[in-house]
Formats: sequence, structure tokens, C-alpha cells
Amino acid sequence: MKKIVLTGGGTAGHVTPNLALVPALKEAGYEIAYIGSYTGIEKELVEKEGIEYHGISSGKLRRYFDVKNFSDPFKVLKGYGEAKKLLKEMNPDIVFSKGGYVSVPVVLAAHSLHIPAVIHESDMTPGLANKLAGRGATAFCCNFPETMQYLPADKAVLTGTPIRQQLFDGSRSRGLAFAGLTGEKPVLLIICGSLGSVSVNTMIREILPKLTEKFDIIHLTGKGNLDESLVGKYAGYKQFEYINEQLPDLFAAADVVISRAGANAICELLALAKPNVLVPLPASASRGDQLLNAASFEKQGFSLVIDQDEKTAEDLYNALTEVYDHRERYVKAMKDFGEGNGAIAKIVGILEKYRKK
Repeated sequence: MKKIVLTGGGTAGHVTPNLALVPALKEAGYEIAYIGSYTGIEKELVEKEGIEYHGISSGKLRRYFDVKNFSDPFKVLKGYGEAKKLLKEMNPDIVFSKGGYVSVPVVLAAHSLHIPAVIHESDMTPGLANKLAGRGATAFCCNFPETMQYLPADKAVLTGTPIRQQLFDGSRSRGLAFAGLTGEKPVLLIICGSLGSVSVNTMIREILPKLTEKFDIIHLTGKGNLDESLVGKYAGYKQFEYINEQLPDLFAAADVVISRAGANAICELLALAKPNVLVPLPASASRGDQLLNAASFEKQGFSLVIDQDEKTAEDLYNALTEVYDHRERYVKAMKDFGEGNGAIAKIVGILEKYRKK
């Protein structure tokens, strides 16, 4: 049997595209293992799928000063040694990386052992982890056409982002039942990512009285960001830290979405043709990738974008009203794009091309 090692972690966005590939990889005859961090979110998500999981030491790679910058390089070096030992034992035919800091030692260890490695970059411009790991990559897949200019010409391949098939199998009635909603009002789904967003959560809570007059609301706040004082305060308002298994049903129930602009998240909205308002992570708190992602989607007519640093909660409410009132226009633009979920077949084809024969 062919063997593949998947890697990537730090956020759910570095894991779910890997998991989206699993059914197709199994169908193609691959035995699958996963290398992630010891305790990251990837461990829980991957083990739930019954996939063999191995943890390694992982240090964060920062572009700014932090006292941990003195200790984390040693964690990365330790992770490199652990990854090299694991890859020697497993002897996979190929490695596929979705990025995140834990993936760097894995891809570089694969390169040192002459194991082909394919990297996927979801954002408009490559992140630091993928830039470092890219030196050892055989091929570099990407999501946006604009990204090709930032990648080595002999490695770059435009594939799009793999979307979990389960997302297309959601049920509105199951989603409403899970959230305890009647469906009498349109449903607003708010997604702040697996790590959450204090700024977006604050804006939402500021306008909750107005929002709940018009919408039933499913608010995914991110880990540790629930507001217990709001439990039962507003009819039709439900908050959860993070949802995985029931997310397809919640998407099916949603009439409109507010989201951050991580590439995986917005590609899921595009594939499902969900009208949306994007609140990208600002440049003051990131390298600006979400701003670029959001600008591309707004230009194509898929989204309306709100600048977190310049706009108020009232501006967010007005943008949401604008998108909902003209939702058919946004749905049409997304459906006319017509990419569907073809990225999975493209990526599996690339893996077949470059794996050890």
C-alpha cells in the first residue's frame, strides 16, 4: 500500500483541508498518518477521524520581538529530529503539508531523506512557515491565481483549496434543531475561527439587540470566548465556542454569514454560495493576508468587507443588512464562479505524480 504523511497545525484552517483529502486518498490506495504538534488543535481533530497521529516539538516562528524567540528555535530543531526519526520509521511515499509552524521541520526532514513533499498555501501570499518549508518542497500548490507570482515557477501549481465533502451534506432542519432555533427568522451564522476574535465578538454583542430583532443567530465565538451573561438573554441567540461535526448543518441553516477572512473559511463560503460579510484580521495584528483575501473576494462580488480598525459595530450592522437584502446577487456571483470542489482531484493527481515510485 502507498503511504502518505499529512502535516499542518496551529489552527483548524491548517487541518481541515488535510482532512478533506482523506476520503480521496484512501480511495487512491494510500495508508495515511499525520504529524502535528503534541497538543495543538490538530491532534483532537485528526484523532477523531481515526487517523494515526504523531506529535513532535513545535516552536512558533515570529517576525516580531518576543522573549520566546530565544527558546523556540531549539523546539523547532528538536521537532526536526523527531520528524526525521518518524519519517525514517514510516518511510512514506510522499508528504503533504498544509502549513503552520509544525509543518516546517516535517517538510525539511522529508527533503533531507529524499522523500517528496508537496505544500499547499491557501492565502494570497505565502506565510513565513511555508516560505521556510518551501525550500524543501517538490511542488507548491496555491489557492489564488495571484499567488503564483510569489512562488518558484518550477514548483507552483494552481489547485484551489480542498473542501470537506461533508460541508455539502448539511441539513437545515438538523442545524436548526441542534441550535434550538425555530427557523421563523432568517439565520445569521457568525464564525470567528477556532481561536476566536475578541474584536468581532465585541462588535456583535454591541448590536445584539438590533440583530436579534431581525435574525436568529448562531455565534461561534472561538475557544474561551463565550459570554455567560448572554445565555437566555435574547431569544434566538445561541453561542458556541467551536463546532466541528455539526458545522455542515449550521451552514445549511444559515441565510447569511459574518466571518473572518482566512482563506479556508472564505473558500468554504464560496463553495456553499453563502452571502457574507468579511471582517479580515487587520494588518496591525497579522501579516495582512486576510486583507488581501477579502479584497479579492469583494472585487469578484462574493463578499462585502468591513475594516475592523476603521468601522464601528453600527457599520457592521449596515453591511450585514446590505448583503442580506441583496443576497440573490451575491449567491449568483458565487454560483457563476463554478469552481465547486475540484481541488481535491487536482491535489491527489499531483501527489500521484511526485510520490516515490
